[in-house]
Amino acid sequence: ALDLIAASNGERGVELATAELADTTNMTDRLAALSVLASIPGTARETALHAFDLRYADEPLVLDKWFAIQAMIPEDGTIERIERLQQHPVFAITNPNRVRSLIGSFAMANPTQFARPDGAGFRLLADAVQTTDRTNPQLAARLLTAFGSWRMWEPVRRSQAKATLGEIASRTGLSRDVADILARTLGDG
Repeated sequence: ALDLIAASNGERGVELATAELADTTNMTDRLAALSVLASIPGTARETALHAFDLRYADEPLVLDKWFAIQAMIPEDGTIERIERLQQHPVFAITNPNRVRSLIGSFAMANPTQFARPDGAGFRLLADAVQTTDRTNPQLAARLLTAFGSWRMWEPVRRSQAKATLGEIASRTGLSRDVADILARTLGDG
């Protein structure tokens, strides 16, 4: 309900979501309010995200949600945000939960930015797959499943996805897990 109210009431919606974030006494409502604010560009969003980071700096599971919320922002600038978040002191590409929260949430739950026509979302995921494949092939393979529906996309995105998958496939030293998912994903086409 808060999401609908915020979407239809402009600044008043931002005020309500900010108040909910500040006043709620449980994490479910707090994360919902943060998610609503994250979907609305502006100073209130950035202030809320920064304050949440500071407040829960010592709570890894809560920060995983914080990473995921930002990865799912459906607007230009999200890829750059993810690149900045990969430099965050608590983010480690070797931490599977962090990678799933940031990269996995982006690829699986942010179709407008993952499947951008310019291919930048695909490249972001390809880089993460390559890096994680060295230390956690199962995680890398799981991330790669985000390309599962690439054949159903319109021609520009389909072409970008196929090129990215081909680029991953051309790399030497791929794990069996990643090679298997690539073979299944590329199939006959």
